Amino acid sequence: QVQLVESGGGLVQPGGSLRLTCAASGSIFSINAMGWFRQAPGKERELVAVISKGGSTNYADSVKGRFTISRDNAKNTVYLQMNSLKPEDTAVYYCYADAALTPLSGHYTNWGQGTQVTVSS
Repeated sequence: QVQLVESGGGLVQPGGSLRLTCAASGSIFSINAMGWFRQAPGKERELVAVISKGGSTNYADSVKGRFTISRDNAKNTVYLQMNSLKPEDTAVYYCYADAALTPLSGHYTNWGQGTQVTVSS
């Protein structure tokens, strides 16, 4: 019942920036962690960044210092600001949200459809 809609992907030159947005909608009681995974051709899925409901963050070593994750709890939206992009960042980026539908249920992971990020000269 939770839908995640991503936007902001595209083609950018090395050193450029992109900002990804993912908004959750549906019958949502609460959301705990939100974050971003990515998957490039020939590579395993990689956790890029996570942010808790209270704003604590964790990043993959490969993106530390370049990417910033943030969220707007009132909008059920998570963002990923990507700076100093490298060709190695090229991948499909998927957002996720650990959401509960009722006060009595647990939180389960919901996924977006993915958005393509391509970093190339």
